[in-house]
Amino acid sequence: MDIFEALHTRRSIRKYKKQEVPEGIVQKILAAAMMAPSAGNQQPWQFIVITDDGQKEKMATVHPYVNMVRTAPLAILVCGDLTKEKYEGYWPQDCSAAMENMLLAAHGSGLGAVWTGIYPLDDRVAKFSEICKLPKHVIPLGLAILGWPDHSPSATDRFNPECIHYNNWEGK
Repeated sequence: MDIFEALHTRRSIRKYKKQEVPEGIVQKILAAAMMAPSAGNQQPWQFIVITDDGQKEKMATVHPYVNMVRTAPLAILVCGDLTKEKYEGYWPQDCSAAMENMLLAAHGSGLGAVWTGIYPLDDRVAKFSEICKLPKHVIPLGLAILGWPDHSPSATDRFNPECIHYNNWEGK
């Protein structure tokens, strides 16, 4: 699959087959995440791979949009490590780039994935920090839920020329 096909066909998957994901694929997805750009090459990300059913159940009870984690073989919590910041405040952008790389790598590997948001909602940040025993300087950004897809949402073209401006808001 070339990059444009991956970009145009990746969709959020919320139903998964009961089939484990080989560790080699998980490592390739994490390696892709770590290839993301970051401000000053600070690479402030940390990843918690969650396969334990008890952990997944706790997550499903504290976040209204992660129920599908109960049936997925794994989830990856993407976190920002504030001690790695060279440029304060850029960790959410850096970790978001890593998250998107993970989603594309999962899709390219035949997996389905969905990004569920945690940061900047304080209650979600606190609950996921507690569940995963994160140190104070590590902030959860989002949870990627991954597995072999059990449905295939159709791809739609989202290109909208009305969202494009040249040189300024009024530019043509």
